[in-house]
Amino acid sequence: MTAIDAKAPSIRNRLAHALLWWTLAWGVGVSVAVGWAAQYEVEELLDESLHATALVLARALALAGDGALDAAPQPVVNEADFAWQLVAPDGAVLRRSSNAPALALQKVSTAGFTEVSGWRVFGVATGREGRMLYAAHTTKERAEAGTEVAMSAVLAALSIGLLGHLWLRLRVRRELEPLEGLSERLATHDPLDLARGLGPAEREELVPVHRAIDDLGQRLARRVAHERAFASHAAHALRTPLAGMEAQLAVAQREVPTELQPRLQRVRDASGRLQRVVRSLLDLFRVGAEARRSDVDLKALLAHLPVEGLDVRADAATLHADPDLLAAALANLLDNAQRYGARHVEVSQAARGTLRLHDDGRGATPERLVDLRAALAAQDYEEHTGLGLMLADLVARAHGGALTLPEVAKGFAVELRLGPPPTG
Repeated sequence: MTAIDAKAPSIRNRLAHALLWWTLAWGVGVSVAVGWAAQYEVEELLDESLHATALVLARALALAGDGALDAAPQPVVNEADFAWQLVAPDGAVLRRSSNAPALALQKVSTAGFTEVSGWRVFGVATGREGRMLYAAHTTKERAEAGTEVAMSAVLAALSIGLLGHLWLRLRVRRELEPLEGLSERLATHDPLDLARGLGPAEREELVPVHRAIDDLGQRLARRVAHERAFASHAAHALRTPLAGMEAQLAVAQREVPTELQPRLQRVRDASGRLQRVVRSLLDLFRVGAEARRSDVDLKALLAHLPVEGLDVRADAATLHADPDLLAAALANLLDNAQRYGARHVEVSQAARGTLRLHDDGRGATPERLVDLRAALAAQDYEEHTGLGLMLADLVARAHGGALTLPEVAKGFAVELRLGPPPTG
């Protein structure tokens, strides 16, 4: 099972961003609605207060009478945001509050609500000789009152939205903790380790998921075991007859006439190639096991991997790797170099734990290099890479590294990067 990509955003982060944007959109929408509703309600309340105040003033002035009009005390009204006028039928202002305009708010007797040059006016008849009482608020003060209330409502809505967002994030975090725990387990889970398994589920809802993953691991383990057993038996069954063929060809080459020896030599070369393929198959099915690392002398290892017709020059270096797997990878890479026309190969340690093989063969076109790199990165070997590159990459990955193909001016180069040895 492939490990979960650590660079990919986690479920928690994606949901946290979604919740943030959802909360912001919800908060803005609710705030606009609350602000509009608050302003509407403030307008309604101010109109009701204006209407009630006008009726009270009209009643008070009507009860005062003509003779007592001047002597009657003025009603106590907060004139900071309110004005009133008592207007005669001819439009003359008989009485007014201190902040009311000197001219009549309405030139023609008008009852009810009206808007007049910066004033919200409510007119009511006093019941005496056609006089009208006009009570008014300035539209500026009404707007300020509505804005203050709307802002307070908006801030309250945003505060509630923020608290709701924090609460939702906390709930989402708690709900997703089991899923993140499962993701962490899967990142290091070996489906072939049947004894260990995935472990108990943290939530009841995840029990079927755990059971399905464990069942899948069992099926994979059985399939891999069958394939490895088949490949191992088939390869071992082939080695004996191939070794016998090689021995018989060597004897025959010594006994046949000189003119037939080149032909037998080509047959021996093909037999040797077939034996190397069989060994590679055995090593390939060993790659799935853990690498058994030890100190490996590079020159000594290459000395045991001669490829006829290929001049291999290596730096003196010591690597900490599995000698069998490293030998299999190098043998296949050297065989690849020879097949593609190389006569010389330089083997060096490009960096600590990284082997670089550079040959003078035909190399590969830029398009082919792009295809090979993509296949190695995705481990999509089928129909993209040969056995040599595939085995070398698997060996590198068994050591915690990978195979890379650097740019070179001439020939072909590969870098076998081995990861650091496990600690503890």
